[in-house]
Amino acid sequence: MKQILQNLGSGETLLADVPCPGARPGHLLVRSRASVVSIGTERMLIDFGKASLLDKARQQPEKVRQVIEKVRTDGLRPTLQAVRAKLDQPIPLGYSNAGVVLEVGAGVEGFAVGDRVASNGPHAEVVCVPRNLCARIPVGVADDAAAFAVVGAIGLQGSRLAAPTLGESVAVVGLGLIGLLCVQIVRAHGCRVLGVDFDAGRCALARELGAESVDLSAGVDPVSAATTFTRGRGMDAVLLTVATKSSDPVRQAALMSRKRGRIVLIGVVGLELNRADFYEKELSFQVSCSYGPGRYDPAYEQGGHDYPYGFVRWTEQRNIEAVLDLMERGALDTAPLVTHRFPFDRALEAYGRVGAGGALGVVLEHPQAGPDPACTARARSVAVTAPARRPRAPRAAAGAAVGVIGAGGFTTQVLLPALKETGASLRVIASSTGVSAAHAARKFGFERCTTEVEAVLGDGGVDLVLVTTRHDTHARFVRATLEAGKNVYVEKPMCLTPDELADLEGARASHPGPLVAVGFNRRFAPLAVRMRDMLAAVREPKTLIMTVNAGAIPPEHWTQDPAVGGGRVVGEGCHFVDLLRFLVGAPIAGVQAATVGCQAGPLRDDRATFTIRFEDGSLGTVHYFANGSKAFPKERLEAFCAGRVLQIDNYRALAGYGWPRFRGARLRSQDKGHRAEMAALVAAVAGGRPWPTPFAEAAEVTRATFEIARAARASWADD
Repeated sequence: MKQILQNLGSGETLLADVPCPGARPGHLLVRSRASVVSIGTERMLIDFGKASLLDKARQQPEKVRQVIEKVRTDGLRPTLQAVRAKLDQPIPLGYSNAGVVLEVGAGVEGFAVGDRVASNGPHAEVVCVPRNLCARIPVGVADDAAAFAVVGAIGLQGSRLAAPTLGESVAVVGLGLIGLLCVQIVRAHGCRVLGVDFDAGRCALARELGAESVDLSAGVDPVSAATTFTRGRGMDAVLLTVATKSSDPVRQAALMSRKRGRIVLIGVVGLELNRADFYEKELSFQVSCSYGPGRYDPAYEQGGHDYPYGFVRWTEQRNIEAVLDLMERGALDTAPLVTHRFPFDRALEAYGRVGAGGALGVVLEHPQAGPDPACTARARSVAVTAPARRPRAPRAAAGAAVGVIGAGGFTTQVLLPALKETGASLRVIASSTGVSAAHAARKFGFERCTTEVEAVLGDGGVDLVLVTTRHDTHARFVRATLEAGKNVYVEKPMCLTPDELADLEGARASHPGPLVAVGFNRRFAPLAVRMRDMLAAVREPKTLIMTVNAGAIPPEHWTQDPAVGGGRVVGEGCHFVDLLRFLVGAPIAGVQAATVGCQAGPLRDDRATFTIRFEDGSLGTVHYFANGSKAFPKERLEAFCAGRVLQIDNYRALAGYGWPRFRGARLRSQDKGHRAEMAALVAAVAGGRPWPTPFAEAAEVTRATFEIARAARASWADD
């Protein structure tokens, strides 16, 4: 199918061929009929993409600080690679869509195949949308009007925050698409509306929609005009729907407001506020967040958990429904706002028009005739006709044909570049939306991309499958790959629960032939390998201390959810359990854990210390902290034995104290072992050799991690 993508690195806007998505649980699969280009948001993304790297940095100074910190800890080369890879990820454009339901995902109620729905789906022939971001379109509302519903919900949410009441005077500053929708929404509340803009044509359109207007291009003073409009009393509320770096709109809004007036920012403006303007009038100022309550809440948007109606009357979904209701009764008319219509196959012309200026409401019309793009599995796999040029495969990689499930940032920024260097045959890559898979396929030279896991597992030419999806899918995909008779590499963690581990051990016993590798890459880091070799020469127990400056992750991030990411000890702490197991070279005998107190809830495991006892008498301690400075190295490892000390600093430097003829070694840039790991993986598959880390050892590490997490939970109860 076709979808519009924006490359933030090059600034290129693409009408790309991507695999058709499937209906995920909690989602609807919708065939698009119309979508609306958001002039402000989408033009901002396009302009950002076209800017130079220096201009991008100037626009995001907080990102520059993060880059500088990463250079200090990781080195210049890996930092530049990470920045370029991040910018190279294409993003879907569009968020206001109308179409027909093709499939209803598991767990979705209230929708049926054939329903017409408005959603926040992107510009694509078929979209997969969470149920809480969809609303049924009333019979009397046309598809092209309903496509404005989500854009309208942005204006409605901002208007709600202003709390307009019958007879009040409200100014709308900025008469773009959202501003003109706000004009109609506030008028539907029974308010008198004054529109303000530099565009005479938009001011005239505001008058047609029932407002009075101020044409700033004619030199009219908006504050004086507001005083006249309100009979000298001042505006009850001001909605700022303008996009500018200037702080003038906020200053003027304060001056035109009455005492205790309300100002709501819906657009983007400079925020250099004059305290006196706000203080003397006791003005209230609020920033509106998109379509309403639920926005950016994963539990609401992706998890489908609705807020109680009696406590949160207006959510994102209910705001979209309200906009559609306004359309149905004629209180919100989008027809006067449409300046351009384009068939979807000419969508790039629409973006040319947006860039040239003069556009307001731009509607993309999707074809309604022809075969259903979601009806065939073929539409969910796309051949890459012009793959990127691959290096000649080394002899050791002959016969290693790879399929990949998952195309997220870590996969495309770290694993795939390392995998490509091995010369393995890259056959097929899958992702749930298809966008990231299509981009990765073209960039790294895969033959096909798909949204179907079965297309990877069922490919007879694939003999190695990489599983790099979210943690809660790992066990399921590893089992399925083993049952398909293929070698499998799974990113850490191998699974999330003891039951899943027992199931995988049973699957492994039933299918002993394929290789099973877990992504414990740090044991392949050159400095870790050198440390292991040096420690192996010492015939006595060792004491190891691993300090992990993990950094804070928001509590709502999926990795913090025990059911999805496993929490930080299970999700990431397993790396360090495995690294210590590798360095000691002896089985794990027992574990202990303690956490920092005075912090309720499951986040305690991101400030934990755990100790591992080994059967040879060695002792390893991991300090895993999320409350440190980013300027401090992320990982530091120290080993004590026989009157000697070794220290690895962030996989860039190895220092030796008391070691004959060794004081240290330093790499040009950080190396966590990913390249060596992928090379060993492909060589093992191609040569039919066993994986350097036996499955039993990976299972041992995983089980120990579960025990550490359990001990950490027990320590919370002891506080």
